[in-house]
Amino acid sequence: MKNYLLFVLFILLNNSLSAQQVTGELKVWHTVTITFDGPDTYEKDPINPFLDYRLDVTFSNGKEQFVIPGFYAADGNAAETSADKGNKWRVRFTPNDIGEWSYHATFIKGKNCAVAEDVSSFQKVKLDGEKGNFHILASDKEGVDLRGKGRLKPSNTHYLQFEGTKEYFIKGGANSPEDLLGYFEFDGTPQKHRFEKHIPEWTDEDITWQNGKGKGIIGGLNYLSSKGINTVYFLTMNVMGDGKNVWPWTEEHERYRFDVSKLAQWEMVFSHMDKKGLVKHIITQETENECLLDMGYTGIQRKLYYRELVARFAHHPGIIWNMGEENGITHWSPVGQTEKMRIKMIEYMKGLDPYGNTIAIHTLPTEKDHDRTVTPLLGNKSLDGLSFQIHNLFHTYETTLKWREASESSGKKWVVWLDEIGPAGKGVLPDDFPAQQDTVRKEVIWANLMAGGGGVEHYFGYKYPHNDLNCEDWYTRDRIWDMTFYATDFFQKYLPFTKMKADNSLIDTKDSYCFALTGQVYCIYLKNGGQPTIDLSDAPFNFSVNWYNPRKGGELIKSKIKKVKGGQRVSLGASPTLDEDWVVLVRRIN
Repeated sequence: MKNYLLFVLFILLNNSLSAQQVTGELKVWHTVTITFDGPDTYEKDPINPFLDYRLDVTFSNGKEQFVIPGFYAADGNAAETSADKGNKWRVRFTPNDIGEWSYHATFIKGKNCAVAEDVSSFQKVKLDGEKGNFHILASDKEGVDLRGKGRLKPSNTHYLQFEGTKEYFIKGGANSPEDLLGYFEFDGTPQKHRFEKHIPEWTDEDITWQNGKGKGIIGGLNYLSSKGINTVYFLTMNVMGDGKNVWPWTEEHERYRFDVSKLAQWEMVFSHMDKKGLVKHIITQETENECLLDMGYTGIQRKLYYRELVARFAHHPGIIWNMGEENGITHWSPVGQTEKMRIKMIEYMKGLDPYGNTIAIHTLPTEKDHDRTVTPLLGNKSLDGLSFQIHNLFHTYETTLKWREASESSGKKWVVWLDEIGPAGKGVLPDDFPAQQDTVRKEVIWANLMAGGGGVEHYFGYKYPHNDLNCEDWYTRDRIWDMTFYATDFFQKYLPFTKMKADNSLIDTKDSYCFALTGQVYCIYLKNGGQPTIDLSDAPFNFSVNWYNPRKGGELIKSKIKKVKGGQRVSLGASPTLDEDWVVLVRRIN
């Protein structure tokens, strides 16, 4: 009897310890972390813990199954301790449904097993076969918090969609500084960005690490969120690139060993971004280094780099993987990836990510660049979106419309974003240059949206203060953030935009765009005001008429003409002012 009781106690203790390995808020769209005791090793061990071990954990709820890659976590608390050794191995999983979930771990060892296609011959080692279960409740988050919306994924439209709420997404984002992760309080990072002016935006409820580090970057992200910005663009690797201050590895010129504590600190920041409604637009390389890994091919270095990114960060509900900034061959970069290299890379990443996160690619700036790089990608089922750079900002509308229509004709609808305008020395200027910002509002923000684009991000030109590489103060573009939000907010509130298309043939006003769902709703953007008429011959219904101020946002405005009768061409009356841009909204009265 005594031995039997000891045996039962042993089992209960082991089950208790196993249960304690599961941490996090056990709710749908929240991160569930499972930490295992595995081999005791360190970042520079001769048996590489990143390449020569492989942890995969299968999660199932009886309806769906996800195989999630795990990773080496040193002592399990490296963000705080800066540890580079320990016996903790970890997996992060974001469940997409409530109820009971089970997990089962496989853990193998052998040369290059982390990136092997066939793993049947490798040695199984400690923690292989460990399993357990947990119960997931409904999310209690609301507002901008992405954990209340669900995973942001491609849809069968030209827009991304949150898997939980089914809300469609229009991007209004910050594109600079691209080396956001060159923050001086991350371990192993050159001391560059401090964001000291944003420290007052940090609150006592926000995270820090190592006795108060991180307040500058967290405060800055809080500020962007408060302005209605919903996306932030940043590089995870710029070795040999412009900034030369961001990499996930233990050293700048290392390719096979990763800085566990730095990546754990990145994870803390990304988790905070989830709470603040900030989608993470992750740029995995730039034009100067697109052939740094495996000379541009998808070999061991590139596969391992992508695996570590996916294992550590793919669980976040708001992720866009961008496979390369200014991708392609150009005269200012010594060597670029070929068409075959680009396609292989895109398809590998799509197959690696177990959640189906969005895969995009960023372009070079000219029309010739677009045609050369993008045309071969039309119809590719692994590519979900295009992140355009355009040298001439006045080409935004035509470029957006061209590639939206081309992708639809190819059988794979892309999201088309405008993420960088030229000339490179200007981009979007600070608030000291309101006239240029007004041009951006008209010719970039509203032009992309009215052509059926998925939104914009704002790049800061290198010839002006707080530019793409040295920005320390997002307040310098306070005005552009407001005007971006006014546009995205209008589309979200008033338009069934996923069903609408550009149709300028319906209107007769110079310098204007029309975005329409025939017979239901029409949105007209007037760059310089006017007295528009609209052809409603195919819509013999009654319609309401309202105006919207794209410079100041706010509520819809009624003018002298409040209703019109369709079945004919009708006048919508004069805009509230005749020398500024306005939006007129025409909606069918049910």
